[in-house]
Amino acid sequence: MEEVSPDSKHAIVGQNNEILRDTDGQQIESCGIDGQNGIPEVQKEFVAPAVGMEFESYDDAYNYYNCYAREAGFRVRVKNSWFKRNSGEKYGAVLCCSSQGFKRIKDVNRSRKETRTGCPAMIRMRLVDSKRWRVLEVTLEHNHVLGAKLYKSMKKISSGAKRKLEANSNTEVQTIKLYRALVIDTGGNGSTNSCAREARGSTDYSGHLNLRKGDTQAMYNYFCRMQLTNPNFFYMMDLNDEGHLRNVFWVDARSRAACCYFSDVIYFDNTYLLNKFEIPLLALIGINHHGQSVLLGCGLLAGETMDSYIWVFKAWLTCTSGQVPQTIITDRCKTLQSAVAEMFPRSVHCYDLSHIMRKVPEKLGGLRNYDCIRKAFTKTIYETLKPIDFEAAWGFMIQRFEVGDHEWLRSLYDDRSRWAPVYLKDTFFAGMATSRPTEILTAFFDRYLHKQTPLKEFLDKYELALQKKHKEESIADMESRSSNHELKTRCSFELQLSKVYTREIFKKFQLEVEEMYSCFSTTQLHVDGPIIIFLVKERVLGEWNRREIRDYEVLYNRAAVEVRCICSCFNFYGYLCRHALCVLNFNGVEEIPSKYILPRWKKDYKRLCVPDPGSNPVNGTEQVQWFNQLYRSALQVVEEGAISLDHYKAALQAFEESLSRVHSIEEKHK
Repeated sequence: MEEVSPDSKHAIVGQNNEILRDTDGQQIESCGIDGQNGIPEVQKEFVAPAVGMEFESYDDAYNYYNCYAREAGFRVRVKNSWFKRNSGEKYGAVLCCSSQGFKRIKDVNRSRKETRTGCPAMIRMRLVDSKRWRVLEVTLEHNHVLGAKLYKSMKKISSGAKRKLEANSNTEVQTIKLYRALVIDTGGNGSTNSCAREARGSTDYSGHLNLRKGDTQAMYNYFCRMQLTNPNFFYMMDLNDEGHLRNVFWVDARSRAACCYFSDVIYFDNTYLLNKFEIPLLALIGINHHGQSVLLGCGLLAGETMDSYIWVFKAWLTCTSGQVPQTIITDRCKTLQSAVAEMFPRSVHCYDLSHIMRKVPEKLGGLRNYDCIRKAFTKTIYETLKPIDFEAAWGFMIQRFEVGDHEWLRSLYDDRSRWAPVYLKDTFFAGMATSRPTEILTAFFDRYLHKQTPLKEFLDKYELALQKKHKEESIADMESRSSNHELKTRCSFELQLSKVYTREIFKKFQLEVEEMYSCFSTTQLHVDGPIIIFLVKERVLGEWNRREIRDYEVLYNRAAVEVRCICSCFNFYGYLCRHALCVLNFNGVEEIPSKYILPRWKKDYKRLCVPDPGSNPVNGTEQVQWFNQLYRSALQVVEEGAISLDHYKAALQAFEESLSRVHSIEEKHK
C-alpha cells in the first residue's frame, strides 16, 4: 500500500505555468487558501477530485488525492495499476479509500478491528497523449463515517514521490505548499476587525494576508474565470506553515505577452504596501513602444519581508520563463535591495528618484533655511554633469547649512550611486529615468485605488484599468501606422526617424531635433586618434526664466561612428540628444547610425520581435515556446481586430485562412 505525506513546501508548475488544471482550464490549487484571517473558525469546503483534472505526473496526482483524503478524513491506497508490457511504464491506476473492499477470510487478523466496509470512493486515472495523467472516473461518496483530518496518519512515502520531492528541493520556487486542497469561506463572522488592519500597518506581520470576508472567494472566482476565458493567465499562491494565504501573484495574458517585449526595464511599485493601503498591492511596471506604462504583473504581500519579495520575484521569473531585466527601479529599501541582489545579480538596481524627492518636505521640512536647502539639494541632483561636480556641490550644501549630522542626508549620500543621475549614466532606463525635475514614476492604478478600496472592488477596477490601457495602446498602434508624422525642420535626422518611430516617441525625438538650434557652438576640445571630444554650448532657461549657457561634452569616434553625450540622454530615454545630433551633423553624418535606433521604439516592434529561445532556461521546451509566440502574435490581431467592424472582419478572415493552412499541413502528413 502506498501512502504519501502532503507536507512538502515545494511548488509544482505545469507546462503552461499553472500548477494543477482541469480540462476547462480551471486551476486546482496546489496550495490552500484560508479565509479566516484572524476570524473565528468557519465552515470550509475543499475542491474535490473531478473528471477531467490533469496532472503533470502520477506522483502529482497521487499526492493531490492524498491531500484531499487527509482534509476529508480518510486514507488512500492503490487498488490497481497498469504498466506497459515492453517499457514497464505505468499508464493507468485506481486510487481508492482504504476502506474499499473486504479482507479475505484467511487474511483477517482477529486481534485487529476490521476497517474495510466496501467503500466505493475512488478515482480512476490514465496517462493520455499529452503525457499528463487525466482523471477519468470519480466516486466521492463513502459508506462509513469519515474521521478527523489526518495529520499524523500519513507517514510513509512512495519511492517515486520521495524522489520527486528530493528533486524539487532545489527548484526556483519553493514556498508554495504542495497539493493542499483549496479552502473557501462559506460562513462565519465576516466582520473585518481593527486588529487585522493594525497588523498590516506595522512591520510585525502576522505571516498571512488580512482579508475581509468574501475576499478569498472573490479572488478565487476571478482567477477561475480568467483561466476559463484566458488560457495564458498565470497565478501563484504562497501559504505559511498553518496553511494560511500569505502571498499571491498573477499576470493576465496581455501583461504576460508584454513581459516578452518590455521587461528590459521594470519598476517594482510597492507604494500601496508602504502606505498601508487596505490592499497590500504591488505592481511590476514596464514601458511600451509608445512610452506608455504597461503592467507586467500584480501581487498581494503579507508584509515587507525578504522572503515575500524573493517569493514574488521567483513567481515572476517562473511566469516569464526566466527573463531577467537589465534595470530594476524600486523604492529605497534595504530589504528590497537585498532581495533584488539575490534574485537579479546581473541587473542594475536603482532607486526611484521621484520617490526620494517626494520625501524632501517630510525629511527636511523642519530644518532652518528649509527653502534654501531644498533649492541647493535640487540643483545638486539635477544640474551636475560629473560625479566630481556632484560631490563638490553636495559638500558645499552640507557645510553651508550645517546639516552634516542629518541622518537622512547622510544615508542618501551613502546610496548616491543608486539614485543620483550623475552616477547612472551607463544604465539603460528606456524612458523610466527621472533625471529631470518634472519627471515622476506614477503608480499604475493611481486613479483606481484609494486607501480603503476593498479587494472585491479592486478586482473590478483592475479589469477596467487594463482595458483602458490596452485600448490606448491599440489606438496608438493604429495612429502610428496610418498617419504620417508632421515634419518641423529640414533636418535629415527628423525625416529618417519619422518613418520608423511610433508617434509619441517620434514627438520626443523631434523636440531634440528642434532644440539643435539652441546649440550655437560646436568645437573640438581634444583629439586622440579617431576619438574626438567636442564641446557643445546650449542656451537654456535657468532660474527666474533667465537664459543661461551650459556646456556639454560629447565624445565622437569617427572610425566606429559612435557618439556619446555627457547628458546621457540615449541611456536615459532611448534616443539621441540635441548635443549628439549637433556633433553628428558637424561631422557630415546624414543618417543616425542603426545602433542608436532602438527596435523597442519602432512602429512594428511587436510584430517583428521574436524572443530568443536561448534566453528562457526555466521551462523552455520547444512546444511551450511555440505556444507562447503564437499566442502573442494572435493577441495582436485580436486587439487590433476589435477596433472597428472592418478590422474585426479582416482579422476573422485572417484567422480562418490561417487555420485552413494549418489543417492542410495535417492532411499532407496523413
